[in-house]
Amino acid sequence: MPDQGKLLVAILGPTSSGKSKLAFRAAQALNGEIVNCDSKQMYRLLEIGTAKPTLKQRGEIPHHLYDLLDPDQYFSAGRYMVEARKICQKIREGGKVPFVVGGTGLYLRALLEGVFEGPGRSQEIRERLNRIGDGKGLDYLYRLLERRDPAAAARIQPGDKVRILRGLEIYLLTGRPISQLQEQRDPLKHLFILKIGLRLPRPILYDRINGRVGEMFRSGLIEEVQQLLAKGYRPDCKGFQALGYRHAVAVLDGELSQEEAIEKTRIETRRYAKRQMTWFRREKEVHWIEGPGEDGPVLESLLKLVEKHHGIRSRHRP
Repeated sequence: MPDQGKLLVAILGPTSSGKSKLAFRAAQALNGEIVNCDSKQMYRLLEIGTAKPTLKQRGEIPHHLYDLLDPDQYFSAGRYMVEARKICQKIREGGKVPFVVGGTGLYLRALLEGVFEGPGRSQEIRERLNRIGDGKGLDYLYRLLERRDPAAAARIQPGDKVRILRGLEIYLLTGRPISQLQEQRDPLKHLFILKIGLRLPRPILYDRINGRVGEMFRSGLIEEVQQLLAKGYRPDCKGFQALGYRHAVAVLDGELSQEEAIEKTRIETRRYAKRQMTWFRREKEVHWIEGPGEDGPVLESLLKLVEKHHGIRSRHRP
């Protein structure tokens, strides 16, 4: 008999491709539990714009790593690795299959391949670097990183302030380049990893994205943001970096009309989907399935792959 406790299924793909729906039905068929791999779905109180599984779905199948953070909290890939590995281990020990689902490629890579977490943040160093950036500009900090750690700088966009600051902070704290330290990885071992990717023709994916964004705003995204601001969350808090939230803030500030916010969110989301696919194409050994996650043939293809590569049959198939 195959050892079901040794299987981990990762379902990946761009936003709006139906990953969560596929994961839910596959977990039903294969006695599984779902582990979130979407950085924005970890934030509680952010509901409308993050397309989380419904409470009904979460009641029927155990879901993990949802609603974990307040909107102003930070969560690193290293911490995700630790938390997700613990949960996957518990699921496997219970004889069930972990289904890791989401579009945050960095988190998936951290889970499967390991990631260097690094020392904790230094408020003193952060403040010093921010003062330098305020005085001399982000370009100066980027050039500083290029001199200290050219390998890391080559992988970071010149406008990515968060990663530029972290690279410099690591160097100042340890005296070693972050690119060198990141080579210290600890891959996930002792289980069979099956990666399932969803791929849709671009016009169909973009139509789905446009429809989802329109529904987000019709369902009350602006009102949700207004309530969060009234609770004291700042407009620049981490959770508001989720697609749509920043533009909802701009509507409330009178900087955009709702129609403009919808269009800008659609454009940004389509660009994000393109970046996701660029990332996931680099993933090794992905079994790509054509079609959205809610389609019956897509689920059937997944179940056949599980049976072919691991010998486990769905309890709903003959």
